[in-house]
Amino acid sequence: MPLYEHVFISRQDLSNTQAEGLIEHFGTVLTDNGGKVVDTEYWGVKTMAYKINKNRKGHYAFMRSDAPSDAVQEMERLMRLHDDVMRVLTIKVDEHAEGPSIQMQKRDERGDRGDRRERR
Repeated sequence: MPLYEHVFISRQDLSNTQAEGLIEHFGTVLTDNGGKVVDTEYWGVKTMAYKINKNRKGHYAFMRSDAPSDAVQEMERLMRLHDDVMRVLTIKVDEHAEGPSIQMQKRDERGDRGDRRERR
């Protein structure tokens, strides 16, 4: 089955438990339609670059899945209909990265970017 990564933003006025409940809810939608949730991460409340539906902040969530395209389409359809979900992004990937995502890694674990003053 194809591998996918999903990121969605929910409204800022939800509690943390409600936002994490959305991750579980949409994960069960995938599993009910023949897919499998590989990993989930709750990134917390973050400030957005621009307002979405009069909100400056939102709860960010990340999911890795192994699911047929029909299950992903059904999950996205339900996300777009849900009042608490503001934005959805789904990307098909060749393989899932090992370990936590970049958002969850500490700055010193991300690797060296080199000297920024050095110009080529």
